[in-house]
Amino acid sequence: MAKAPTVYDVAERARVSIASVSRVLRNPDSVKEQTRERVLEAVRHLGYVPSANARGLAARRTNVIGLFFPGHDDVAGSDGRLVAASGGVTVVRDDATGDPETHNYYFDEVLRGAEIEAWRRGFALMVAAGRGASREAIVNDIAGRVDGLAVLARTVPDELLAHVARRIPVVVLAATRGTDEFDHVSVNNAPGMRAITEHVLGTGARRLMYIAGPEDSPDDRERLEGFRAAVDGAEGVSVELVRGDFSRVRGREIALRIEAMPEAIVCANDQTALGVLDAMGRRSISVPDDVMVTGFDGIAAGRHSTPRLTTVHQPMVELGRAAIQALTARLDDPSLEAQSLVLPVQVVLRDSCP
Repeated sequence: MAKAPTVYDVAERARVSIASVSRVLRNPDSVKEQTRERVLEAVRHLGYVPSANARGLAARRTNVIGLFFPGHDDVAGSDGRLVAASGGVTVVRDDATGDPETHNYYFDEVLRGAEIEAWRRGFALMVAAGRGASREAIVNDIAGRVDGLAVLARTVPDELLAHVARRIPVVVLAATRGTDEFDHVSVNNAPGMRAITEHVLGTGARRLMYIAGPEDSPDDRERLEGFRAAVDGAEGVSVELVRGDFSRVRGREIALRIEAMPEAIVCANDQTALGVLDAMGRRSISVPDDVMVTGFDGIAAGRHSTPRLTTVHQPMVELGRAAIQALTARLDDPSLEAQSLVLPVQVVLRDSCP
């Protein structure tokens, strides 16, 4: 391979200083048109590509922001091996007998928002995933490569986050701030769940099942608080609480085992609710005529389910964007007070609970 051209080569060919080359590449409108065209012609002729590493050394930044989502590396049905192919075609029949997909659409939406905002602000986004014993090593590794780090609440030990925060800004997603000093970005979980539960009660339903999420999830804790606040103020309500794990598979398993069917099943997230709808279809139980079903998140799959899912829509894309905004604000001013931003939610009525 030929030696890669440098900024000095570009400056020499364009007969300008390296500072002028830098200005053309970073802020072209600040340079006279004639100079700009000479520099750009030299860049094209030489095939010059600016070095992010060099810029980072000069600015003491990497211009990269990290996002850590443990479990985002799960692929249903994969054993982790890659199979090489050379133009072959395989025809398979999808008989729909396997487990529903376990992919987490919530992560996808948050990631999309983070990507959009990072790009707008001139940063690249590095996404990492890990679990178990590898988690600490992965978090430490990514922290050494980025200017700031966003993590999902309760997925990284507080002591590890505190260690990382001594080097770079940290923002925690999906939890309001407690006694820590990290920036937090979350949504109105408790009021949202209370509102949708009150809507369910307003239909006349009195026998309710609530399928919760993981006990260590701050989102789940707040949503359960909202549910309890709604039913505690209503007369004649009976509640069965079942612990789920936010997955479609687990929601389906729970619903297939229900013996005394309630009038409404309130789910802590959409993927659980979609699993419940799967089970109701298998059992030939009509939704919403025999039982009403609600979710929480507002993922796109809920708009296309049968029946369409009534849910609480949280601004997942905006959650990702807000995390990047918080990190870049702290990079610009490390002395800022730690903040806890809570985004609004919206109850969306559809066919599963009209």
